Amino acid sequence: EDRPTRYVQLATAAAPEGPASLKRWHDLGAQAALRVGAEQVIIDVRKRPDADDPALADAVKGAGLIYLSGGNPSFLARTLAGTKVWAAIEREWRAGASLAGCSAGAMALGGYVPDFRHPRSGGVDGLGVVPDIRVLPHFDRYTKWMPDFAMRPLVTDDAKIIGIDEDTAFVAEPFDTPVWSFRAMGRQSVWRVESDRRYRVNSPMDLRVNC
Repeated sequence: EDRPTRYVQLATAAAPEGPASLKRWHDLGAQAALRVGAEQVIIDVRKRPDADDPALADAVKGAGLIYLSGGNPSFLARTLAGTKVWAAIEREWRAGASLAGCSAGAMALGGYVPDFRHPRSGGVDGLGVVPDIRVLPHFDRYTKWMPDFAMRPLVTDDAKIIGIDEDTAFVAEPFDTPVWSFRAMGRQSVWRVESDRRYRVNSPMDLRVNC
């Protein structure tokens, strides 16, 4: 479906880092919008009350792409969950807008946001767009200093652990069922972490989507 060329960006995850970090993400968003000929629309949610501002929720309307930037994934999930802005994002996504997350944004879109320091009990509920996954971004960087066995406490019977290398995306096209087919795109790889080791995702992976 054709959508407006409106690039709706939320750098909420960077809010705890202060105005300079927010500006950096907004500047990166402006550059990306310019490259693709889109209009950048900043939804300036810095704390949970902002996410219930009807004016900010209304500004999401007509999005072609909704992009959640990097920063603190737990803060992002807690700030948006159950708010007017998140309801507007879900509504536009279900109407045909693309929804993407970078780093913390990708983590928050899963069903659970893990805490690397306390992998068994330290995380928070995610936004649940793809409810059966836990995302580990910058995976190639982390695995240089974090051995596979250190990630095994994250493995559970009811969730898939997905590691996404830098300069790489895990992408699905909309489908008419709640199970969508995801594939790796980009310069590097996507991985599935199991209790024994990690496996490169070389073929499409079917995942339940909360559509």
